[in-house]
Amino acid sequence: MTAVAPHISPDCQHLVAIFDRCFRQTERTCLVGGADEPFYRAATGSGGLHQIEFSHDYFASALHEIAHWSVAGQARRQRDDYGYWYAPDGRTASQQAEFERVEVKPQALEWLFSEAAGVRFRVSADNLAQGLGPSETFKDAIHQETLRLCREGVSERVATFCRALLAFYRPGTELASLLQSRRFARSCL
Repeated sequence: MTAVAPHISPDCQHLVAIFDRCFRQTERTCLVGGADEPFYRAATGSGGLHQIEFSHDYFASALHEIAHWSVAGQARRQRDDYGYWYAPDGRTASQQAEFERVEVKPQALEWLFSEAAGVRFRVSADNLAQGLGPSETFKDAIHQETLRLCREGVSERVATFCRALLAFYRPGTELASLLQSRRFARSCL
C-alpha cells in the first residue's frame, strides 16, 4: 500500500487504499493526494510506479483524475499527463469549448465513480477566472455519455474500480444496479 500523507482526510485515505488494492500490482499505478495541481506522472524505469496525483485533499479531484486515467489507453499512460493538451484556468471561450469537448468522457466516468462512492457529482468547467460555468451543451453531453455507459457497459478497469467503491461505500450494491440509467437524471447536473 502507498504511504498516505497524514494531512489527507480519512475519506481520501480510504480512496487511495481502494485504488491501490485494485491497480497497484496489475497496472503499476498508485493514487497520491496532496498535490498543488493534479498531474499524472508516468513511471520511469521498469520497476517504477505510475502516479495519479490529485489536488490537495479533494475527494472529487481524486475521482476526476482516476476518470482521466480510466479513459487513457496504454500508450497514453506511458506519458506524463497522458501527453494531452491542457490550458489552465483563464481559458478563452474557444479554449473552453475545446476543454468541454475533451472532458465529456472523464466527467461521465467521474459521475459513475461519485455515484458508486455515494457522493454528489458536480460538473466542472474548471475556468473560475473567466467566471464561465459549465454550458448546458456540456452538461447534456456528459449526461448522454453517462447514459451510453449505462447501456453499453464500461471497461474492465472502470468496472473493477466501481465494484471496489461499491463494496466499501455502498455494501450490497451491485455494479448492474449502479449502471441503471434512472440513477443519472439530467436534473442532477
